[in-house]
Amino acid sequence: MNKLNVIQKMGTNSSLQLIVCFYVLHLLAWSRVQRCHCLVPQRSIMSIGGVLDLVSLMGKQQKIAMEIAVQEINNQLSFSKMDLKIKDSHGNSAQVIASVMDLSQSNQVLAIIGTITHNEANLASEFSDTIKNIPILSLTSSAVRPELLSPRLPHFIQVGNDINIHMQCIAAIVGEFKWKKVTIIYELNNGFSSDPGLLLSLSYSLRHVGSEIENHLAFPSLSTLSDPKTTIENELNKLKKKSNRVFLIVHSSLEIASMVCEKAKQIGLMEKGSVWIIPDEVAGFLDAVNSSVILNMQGIVGFKTHFIETSEAFTKFKFKFQRRFALEYPEEDNIHPSIFALQAYDATWAIVDAANKSSQSKFSVEQFSENILSSNFDRLSGKTLSKNGQLLQLPSFNIINVIGKSYREMAFWSPTIGFSKNIVNHKIMEINLNNDSSEVFRTIYWPGDLQLVPKGHNNEEKSLKIAIPSNGAFTQFVNVTYDQSKNETSITGFSISVFEAAVKHLPYDLHYNFVPFSGSYDEMVDQVYNKTWDAAVGDTSIVAYRYHLVDFSQPYVESGLHMVVTEQPAKSKEAWMFLDAFTKEMWLTMAAMHIFVGVVIWLIEREENADLRGFGSILWFLVTVLFYAHREPIRRPLARTVLAPWLIAIFIVTNSFIASLTSITIAQVKPSVLNIQTLKERNSPVGCDGNSFIVKHLTEVLKFKPENIRKINSMSDYPAAFENKDIEAAFFVAPHAKVFLAKYSCMGLIKAGNTFRLGGFGFVFPKGSSLAADISEALLNMIESGETEQLEKNMLNEIENGNKVDCSSLESNKGKSNSSIGLQPFLVLFSICSTFAIIGFLHHMVCLLVKNVETLTSQIVVTLTQLWRIWRWTTKYFSLCCSKLQSKMMRRVSSCTEIRSAEENVTSNSQQSPVMVEFVDIVLAAHA
Repeated sequence: MNKLNVIQKMGTNSSLQLIVCFYVLHLLAWSRVQRCHCLVPQRSIMSIGGVLDLVSLMGKQQKIAMEIAVQEINNQLSFSKMDLKIKDSHGNSAQVIASVMDLSQSNQVLAIIGTITHNEANLASEFSDTIKNIPILSLTSSAVRPELLSPRLPHFIQVGNDINIHMQCIAAIVGEFKWKKVTIIYELNNGFSSDPGLLLSLSYSLRHVGSEIENHLAFPSLSTLSDPKTTIENELNKLKKKSNRVFLIVHSSLEIASMVCEKAKQIGLMEKGSVWIIPDEVAGFLDAVNSSVILNMQGIVGFKTHFIETSEAFTKFKFKFQRRFALEYPEEDNIHPSIFALQAYDATWAIVDAANKSSQSKFSVEQFSENILSSNFDRLSGKTLSKNGQLLQLPSFNIINVIGKSYREMAFWSPTIGFSKNIVNHKIMEINLNNDSSEVFRTIYWPGDLQLVPKGHNNEEKSLKIAIPSNGAFTQFVNVTYDQSKNETSITGFSISVFEAAVKHLPYDLHYNFVPFSGSYDEMVDQVYNKTWDAAVGDTSIVAYRYHLVDFSQPYVESGLHMVVTEQPAKSKEAWMFLDAFTKEMWLTMAAMHIFVGVVIWLIEREENADLRGFGSILWFLVTVLFYAHREPIRRPLARTVLAPWLIAIFIVTNSFIASLTSITIAQVKPSVLNIQTLKERNSPVGCDGNSFIVKHLTEVLKFKPENIRKINSMSDYPAAFENKDIEAAFFVAPHAKVFLAKYSCMGLIKAGNTFRLGGFGFVFPKGSSLAADISEALLNMIESGETEQLEKNMLNEIENGNKVDCSSLESNKGKSNSSIGLQPFLVLFSICSTFAIIGFLHHMVCLLVKNVETLTSQIVVTLTQLWRIWRWTTKYFSLCCSKLQSKMMRRVSSCTEIRSAEENVTSNSQQSPVMVEFVDIVLAAHA
């Protein structure tokens, strides 16, 4: 007490008094401990080596955690003492190798714990063979697979997380918010630069969620930079000139990450629209950083390894850690143990636990290494090592959002279940693997206090120049009009509407300008290939020869090549159309049969049936029997036998007539040309859009002659070409055919032949453009929701309601079809009816002859007598006439003879008078 009173009088400052009192009591306690050592036998000393970066916060925390573990061990051990020998690597890989070699050669250590990569340990083993007999517990994240571990390091044990799982977590966050391109930032240390497989793993994980790496930014280790802030600022300014605003710090120390965030905020990369994601080695220390670091990270999203902070063991450790850390590093503001401190603490305890097990038997390095892996104690980090040196239990991560003075935990993520709101026990198999992550991330505060998900692109990026066909044949798809009064160009159409709707589905803003292009579609595709245009939008068909030049989007409408021709004329508008139900032969045969059967029935019935005796009666009977409306009774069985089969025939023929007439009246429209082969055989001219690929397809694929192809550049020119016989068929792609027939189908134009499948209509992008994939995904969403189909219906309805033409121009070209029924189907039926009629007629005639044979005989005799008398009179009269004619002829012959002799006399006498000559001529003329 006297000493204390003296001390209190030595100063007036109360804090100074307390410090002096503490040191005095400490000296007294130390002296008592020294006296106890003199009385107790000396304990054996076991050493543990440590290689840490004591400049970094991670290294400081790992050092304190290992010292706490050693202190706890020494308090429990009675016959041995644990000594901790720590080397400072300063974050330098060469210093790490040197430290490992020094610990393995100069100090007898049981094991080495530290931030030592496999490559660094392997290089150290090349210079010192003793290293292969010392277990090395690496606190870094795994950068190699267990099967690729060097055989020179049989006792290399990985304590840190598998860094590939970190990459998967980053990719899962990117995929959740559907950012298509990212910029990765990383620090070249701890083996990250020496293993390209890590970046490949990240790239693969990003591609798995539909994203890709657009920009890289790598910083050297902090210890190698003379002016780190200036270097970081210069590199970030380069990124600022690029459009991507999704920044992933995939691997970095807290110090580098803090400077990057500070400079990013200063130059404007932490404003609205930007996205920043930090990894576990940064997010894990946010509880221990000062407020200025938190202020520079507002809106950042990150992930940190999950561990239980409510256990009694952690609470005790945290109390010791904070007290010891404050004493050793008073310059640090916040003190909170991270997962990396817990891993160092557990690794130290694992070595001691293994040493105790090995002391009970003959010591060997192999057994000692096995004991480290199988050590059993309450691990604060929650990690359990497997026999291959990897973590047996996969880690889970807390997804955090930096906001205000700290951060907010939003969700959990693990490789097995993805995102969830609550941590689950991975041993339970009843896990809902379809967690609704949209409910997990309900509210996130992004940089610039933005609550909407950032697009991930700079809004100030240049607008895309997108070409559109200005002279297409079908303006319903792309229509370019210019208003001179307003000096404005209006661009409308189905294809334009689909593209604009797809842009609205993109997860980012897209700035673009439509530029009318007056060339052909192939020329437009070539200019996209040459990067003259950034894209092309319109009714562009996806075909093979274009596909190797550019990238196409998902087809927004199906397509195929259709042939349109004129239809055969319908018969419903002809005056005598009903006669075409039967052929002429059928009509004549049926009429002859009907009359013949009627006459036979009249002959049979006329003697006994008073109703059928007159000629008019039989005519009326022939008409009424067709409709089964005859009232005249048929009394004789023979007549009924003849009539019965004919009534059946009338019934069948009548129904056939009705069916044939119906099929003609409701005519099936038939094309004038059935297929393409017919056109080629006839050398028929065909028409198509002169600016499209169809010309090339017709000549190269369908083998049409080029001289038979007519190029038509306007949809309204096709009907006139059909009417003037300039073409016999027109070829359209399916969407164009729908529009054309919606407007002109009533003019007698229909589709014919087979449909040749094509790739559909798509939007054109340069090779490798990520916009093609984004637009394709947007188009698929539109197709599945029915939005594209509705836009197409609106276009067709507009054509049918407002623009349909008058259906009159092709009526005169309709021809006749030949669907009449001939005689052949009824030949057997008519044969049966005619047979019955003939038999009835013959039977009636035979009966009539038998009944009136005498009367008939007498009549025949009288008739023959009269005929004989007529014959005799005729022959007698004929003989008399012949004799008179003969005598007259004889007289004429003699007269002619006399005249001839007189002429000869006159001719011989040349002196004969003219009067005599005239007389002779008169005589000759009179006889002639």
